[in-house]
Amino acid sequence: MATIKDVAKLAGTSTATISRFINKSGYVNEATQKRIELAIKELNYKPNHYARSLSNNKTGLLALIIPDIRNPFFAELSRVIEHQARKENYNIINCNSDNDILKIRKTFIDLEQHVDGIMVVGAVTSYHVKELSKSKIPFIILDAYGEGGVSSVSTDNRYGGKLATLHLIEQGYNRVAHIRGPSEASTAIDRYNGYLDALKEKDITYDPVLIQFGDFQIESGYEAMIRFLALSHPPDGIFIANDLMAIGALEAVRQHNLKIPDDIGIVGYDNIPLTKVIAPKLTTIQQPIKQIGKKAVENMLLNIKNSNEEIKNELLPPEIIIRHTSQRL
Repeated sequence: MATIKDVAKLAGTSTATISRFINKSGYVNEATQKRIELAIKELNYKPNHYARSLSNNKTGLLALIIPDIRNPFFAELSRVIEHQARKENYNIINCNSDNDILKIRKTFIDLEQHVDGIMVVGAVTSYHVKELSKSKIPFIILDAYGEGGVSSVSTDNRYGGKLATLHLIEQGYNRVAHIRGPSEASTAIDRYNGYLDALKEKDITYDPVLIQFGDFQIESGYEAMIRFLALSHPPDGIFIANDLMAIGALEAVRQHNLKIPDDIGIVGYDNIPLTKVIAPKLTTIQQPIKQIGKKAVENMLLNIKNSNEEIKNELLPPEIIIRHTSQRL
């Protein structure tokens, strides 16, 4: 097995330079970097992770706490973050929170001595930020706006909700409804507020009858749509707060023998892979997931290197992906 001395000899440099290159802890000129990369590849050199962690007091591990591993959006976000972290010589530990703050707090306690930083996906209140900060471990928030002095990276969900609703209105749907996510979820609240913004912009009177709640799962979207279709005057266009609920809603529409998009139009949110292969293909709001993953890792590592790093709350723009479920015109 090749050693760091073997790499240094082949690259024509010192072991200290190899160490700086591997740990990204100092300047190495471009020509030397290329020689080191070629030597590492030729020798199939694998750095000793344990030795590195002892020398720089870092574990080389980041934790990612996600609300629900069953949701394809979070699974894809996890994959993107892991890919980005590996570029920075970090590995990811995935944890599932079920949106339970007690589980999140326990994860912080359990992992405090074992990871260099934690990324929490989902809303965390300013009170809980204060509680989590007691662990002294760097952390950031993803998919929600950071409160209480913590950095965050998220899509502009309010703008995404507005985009979805305006699209339905502009396609000629006259009675546009909304299936929300859980009342306590900040992403659901923001998307709902975007729906309201679109109604206001188009001078459409808000009707509480046109609001149903779901839990971001397929079954709740199905049940919410069944309730809408039972109304004496049902909606003809529906913005749904995520793609899984939209898929459930589509099944309810099929069972009622209604035509999509002629009788009813549907827009989801997240652009999960299923939206491209179901029939009809789902119009949806796409989150810039690669950007989220890249900025998440960048901001996490900045916080690890400098605990006094400036707080950054970044909102990234979504875009609408127009497919068959809403394209009337």
